[in-house]
Amino acid sequence: MAAAIAKGWAGAWDGMLFFDADADKARKLAGDVGGEAAGSNAELAELADVVVLAVKPGALEQAAGELAGVKAVISILGATSLEKVEAAFGDSEVGRIMPNLAVEVGEGVLCISGSFSDEVRRKLDTLGSVVELPDSQFDIATALMGCSPAYFALVSEALVEAGVDAGLDEELAERLVVGSAAGTGALMRVRRPADLRVAVTSPGGSTEAGLDALEREEAREAFAAAVRASLERMRG
Repeated sequence: MAAAIAKGWAGAWDGMLFFDADADKARKLAGDVGGEAAGSNAELAELADVVVLAVKPGALEQAAGELAGVKAVISILGATSLEKVEAAFGDSEVGRIMPNLAVEVGEGVLCISGSFSDEVRRKLDTLGSVVELPDSQFDIATALMGCSPAYFALVSEALVEAGVDAGLDEELAERLVVGSAAGTGALMRVRRPADLRVAVTSPGGSTEAGLDALEREEAREAFAAAVRASLERMRG
């Protein structure tokens, strides 16, 4: 996810620095987005105005020690409360964000909580839609906007496969499905999902037949189960 954020910020934030325990990984990302690789977390703490913290939750204390004295921290640690990160970083300004992968193309959703400078907030706005949430709701939000791109992609995969089974070329089927998904996403910015579903569904028509089949297969319950499973995993 840190790489997606960096790619979304390419050209919008000058002088990005990267450090990873895998030095080659840091150098590659820096090369991809026009940044530089740092030699250590301590170097990041010394040079950076704000650090995006993207370590495993279990490595929080170690990272905080290596980044001692950093001015500001943006945490993208999953299932790790703002309070816990604030405690680890002492006097540093701390904010928490949970983005989804579409930040890479500036079309993401970012849930945020905590302290952010005006400059950082403007930079977050360039990544997509920013939603301020109580820290206590982050797990639920992550199960929806964080995980759902994979579910949307799965639906698209299944539709492509169905189109191929019905006789279409795979490349054409994928083009049709991806185009429909992109257009539907744009429509849902101005029309509620339920209203859009009704608008597409003519009584007795082919869409209604398809929706009836999905209801028989309990599609709604399948997605509800996916959200519950994601929440259970995050909450341990």
